[in-house]
Amino acid sequence: MIRSISGVYSSEYSDAATIEEVRKMTAEFEKKHGRRPRIMVAKMGQDGHDRGAKVVATGYADMGYVVDVGPLFQTPAETAQDAVDNDVHIVGMSSLAAGHKTLLPQLVEELQKRGRGDIMVIAGGVIPAQDYQFLKDHGAAAIYGPGTPIPFAAKDMLEILNKRLDEEEE
Repeated sequence: MIRSISGVYSSEYSDAATIEEVRKMTAEFEKKHGRRPRIMVAKMGQDGHDRGAKVVATGYADMGYVVDVGPLFQTPAETAQDAVDNDVHIVGMSSLAAGHKTLLPQLVEELQKRGRGDIMVIAGGVIPAQDYQFLKDHGAAAIYGPGTPIPFAAKDMLEILNKRLDEEEE
C-alpha cells in the first residue's frame, strides 16, 4: 500500500506563508465544491523511480489536497481508470524516463474515452523545456519541471482548476 505522510513537507519548507495561502485556497475549494481538491500522482511507463512523486504527493497532502498515489509501471489506461474510479480533479503525471510525449497524450485520450475529459492533466518531473508546447498541445494543463517549488505548483494547479470549474458552471 502506498501512502503519503502528512506534515513532513510543510515542517521543512521555509515559505510558510505560501503553504498557508494554499491551505486557505483548498479550504475555500471545499466550501464551494463540497470536497477538497483531489489529485492522483501517477507513474506510468517503465520509469521505476518514485521518490520524487512521493515527495510531491506528501507536499500536496500537507497543503490540503486529497492525494492518491498510483503504483509504478501503470499504463495510461490503468491510470485513467483509477482516476475515474477515485473521482479525482487532477492527474499529475510524474516523468523521469522520457515517456512523457507518448504517455500524456494516451492518458488524455483514455480519460476522454471514459467520458472524463474534464479531469485536468498536469506533468511534472524531468521534462525538457522544448517538449512543453507539445504536451500543452496534447492536453497538459500545466508542466512543472525540476526545481519547481511544490507550493507554487499546488497553488497554480488550484488556480487553473478553479478557472476550469467556473467556466463549466457558466
